[in-house]
Amino acid sequence: MAENHIIKITENRKARFNYHLEDEFEAGIVLVGSEVKSLRNGSANLKDSYAGIRNGEVFVFQMHIGPYKFATHENHEPLRPRKLLLHKKEIKKLYGKINEKGYSLIPIKVYFKNGKVKMRLALAKGKRLIDKRETIKQRDAKRDLERARKERG
Repeated sequence: MAENHIIKITENRKARFNYHLEDEFEAGIVLVGSEVKSLRNGSANLKDSYAGIRNGEVFVFQMHIGPYKFATHENHEPLRPRKLLLHKKEIKKLYGKINEKGYSLIPIKVYFKNGKVKMRLALAKGKRLIDKRETIKQRDAKRDLERARKERG
C-alpha cells in the first residue's frame, strides 16, 4: 500500500489557545483551479475561519485563499464559502454536537494528502478567560523548567 504523502499548507495556531479541541475530522474541500494553485504557493490563512452546516452540507467560512496572480479574469473570490466533503454519518454526528450549547466546528489545518487538498476540523468548546490564563501559566512554567534544565546540563 502506498504511503500517505502529506504537505502542510497552513495551520490555525490560535485554535488550541482559544478552544478545548475534542473530536477531529478530515474533510476534502471543493475548490476551483486558481485556488489550488494559490494553495500550492502557500497563500492561505485560517485566522477567524469557522465551519458550519447549511442544508445538510458542511461549509467553511472566512478561510482566506489569496488570488492566484497568473490567473485570468476567472480568478476566485478570496473569502468565499467552500464546501467540505464528509460522510453523511459524520455530518449527522457533527450536526447533533454543534446544536449542543457551546460547541463549534473549527478548522485546524489545511494540507495536501496524496495530491488532494484536505482540511482537519475539530469539534471545539470555547475557553473562558480563566482557562486561557491557565494555559499561559502552564506554558510559562514549562519554558522556565526547560531553561533551568539547559543551564544545569
